[in-house]
Amino acid sequence: MNLPAPDEPGDEEEQLRAEEEDEEFLLDSHPDEDAEERFGPLGPPIKRHSPFYIGFVGAGGALLAIWIGQQIVAVGSVLVLVLVAMFLAAGLNPSVEFFMRRGLTRPLAVVVVIVLVLAALALFAVAIVPVISDQVTALTDQVPRWFQQLRHNSTFQRFDAKYQLLQHAQQMLNSGGLAKNVFGGVVGVGLAVLSGILNTFIVIVLTLYFVASLPALKRALYQLAPASRRTRVTFLGDQILSNVGSYVSGAFVVALCAGLSSLVFLFVVGMRQYAVALAFLVMILDVIPMIGATLGAVIVTLIGFATAPTIGLACIIFYIIYQQFENYVIYPRVMSRSVDIPGSLIVVAALVGAGLLGVVGALLAIPAAASGLLLTRELFIRRQDAH
Repeated sequence: MNLPAPDEPGDEEEQLRAEEEDEEFLLDSHPDEDAEERFGPLGPPIKRHSPFYIGFVGAGGALLAIWIGQQIVAVGSVLVLVLVAMFLAAGLNPSVEFFMRRGLTRPLAVVVVIVLVLAALALFAVAIVPVISDQVTALTDQVPRWFQQLRHNSTFQRFDAKYQLLQHAQQMLNSGGLAKNVFGGVVGVGLAVLSGILNTFIVIVLTLYFVASLPALKRALYQLAPASRRTRVTFLGDQILSNVGSYVSGAFVVALCAGLSSLVFLFVVGMRQYAVALAFLVMILDVIPMIGATLGAVIVTLIGFATAPTIGLACIIFYIIYQQFENYVIYPRVMSRSVDIPGSLIVVAALVGAGLLGVVGALLAIPAAASGLLLTRELFIRRQDAH
């Protein structure tokens, strides 16, 4: 019977020595904080020109860009509201600076502007909205009678006999088909109205917040620029903000002139039962670049012809004269200090903005084009002239 041989003394010494070396390694692998290499020597750098590295980083960047784009599209409606609120806040900033030049501090000037804006909105809601609602109801009640008048027109009779235009239009209005097609039925109309009220409230709240915190927002954005260029970025940013604010204020003044002149004209010409509603419509549409004033004039003229041929003719003459006066007298004087860009660029910018964001894009296109032109002149052209 073979028995296991007893361990020799040398084996125990080797085992103890191995355990001590392991303990020393564990201690040596974590040197104190004063050591130059706390975590061991540096390894060789990653080869950034290797195909694997380029492909992996490129694919990761592409996936990240796609994900960011999807998130932006998902919150696109919210971003539009924020953009409109910032646009309006820039338009109210000249009013704040006006009161500051009169000796008020900025917080007090902001409070005064906010109170005036809220008072104007309350006055509009209390005094103007009921009148507009009544006049819109009166206009709607007159639509069937105007359809009957069009049936007796010889030109319209020929088109109606061929295409049955009036019959289809009257059926759509009487059955509510237009509302169903536009809003998706009764529930869709209610949701659209509720969404419009909610969006208006959000824009008002955001606008007041941006007006109050505009200096802090500007400082936070300017600090993103390098210190060596921060002064120039500040000057350019303040100039862009001033241009946007002047454009918004100027557009409001021009639209207000169009609305007030239309209100006086409609009272004089004998359309006082629709005067306030139509004047308000003209003022809102006049804010839209290029086509807004013409669209408002066409709507008022058509209703004028439906009321009486002489009133429609008077509307044509009045709006032709007024638009020439607005284009060559009011608009240049009001906008001379805000946007200094060629007319062709205004047209292109408005078309591109309308194609991207609709009416909101058309409103933002002109100050955006002016800002881009300013940056091009100050950054690119000056650098090109220096070489």
